[in-house]
Amino acid sequence: MGILDRRGALEGRRAVLIGGAAGIGRAVALALGEAGVDIALCDIDDEGIADTSAQLRALGRRVLGMHVDATRPDQLAQFYEATAGFFDAIDLLVNVVGGTRMQPFMERTQRDCADDIQRNFGYVIESMRHAVPLLQRSGRGGSIVNFTTIEAHRGAGGFAVYAGAKAATTNFSKAMAWELGPLGIRVNLIAPDTTPSAGNAAAIPEPWRSLNADVPHEWWAKAFQMYVPLQAPPSADDLANAVLFLASDLAKSITGQVLHVDGGAAAALGMLRWPYDDGSTLPVPMGGTLRKLFG
Repeated sequence: MGILDRRGALEGRRAVLIGGAAGIGRAVALALGEAGVDIALCDIDDEGIADTSAQLRALGRRVLGMHVDATRPDQLAQFYEATAGFFDAIDLLVNVVGGTRMQPFMERTQRDCADDIQRNFGYVIESMRHAVPLLQRSGRGGSIVNFTTIEAHRGAGGFAVYAGAKAATTNFSKAMAWELGPLGIRVNLIAPDTTPSAGNAAAIPEPWRSLNADVPHEWWAKAFQMYVPLQAPPSADDLANAVLFLASDLAKSITGQVLHVDGGAAAALGMLRWPYDDGSTLPVPMGGTLRKLFG
């Protein structure tokens, strides 16, 4: 066992993972499993639940996998009841579920807005309400990791309600870090930006989705070189690594913080590396790009 394993001390711990069947959630589940964590996970993707659970069992982990719509309070309560019967206590909660689709606010219905709020904030409240007593049972505190987004930290046109809901999750989590601190329960957040996943692809509406379908991969790579300071978006495994850190004793004095796992996009705040020999990193392109675009 290396120094990171010894200091991280995740071996033998128990986690609840809300949204662990595919994409980022699956990467988190497998990373935790490889670190020696037993997992209760839920999702609406039955095939994904079965596949992720099988991979975790192959690692020697104890696994509870259930079909649950986390946005339904009754189903979430049933999942936590089953989890309490499966584990006597838990050490970690990761709330991954979230998402939306890009659409101007005035085109969204009241139902659309309510769904965005529940999917990106409301269920987090209920999940933490159920999880805290199970975390307390461990007698050694615990760690909660909630997923927010870069959109919670900027004006995100086309994602207004989603951005507002994620901002609510962010501030709620910070407030809960203060409230739960005396119990030894830490609460932190991970804020991704664009990450290659089916969920992010689904958020793009028509006709953009069709227009993007035949764009060569190398064009996307060049676009990210313009936008992301580290030249590429983070992978699902990069986000899983951040969860491992915040969940582990390596972060035992960190709570109430937002960890931006975005290749530096949040730090850049709109600065772009424009092409066509501009050499400019300003938000507005210079002459070379302007001539290519409009000349």
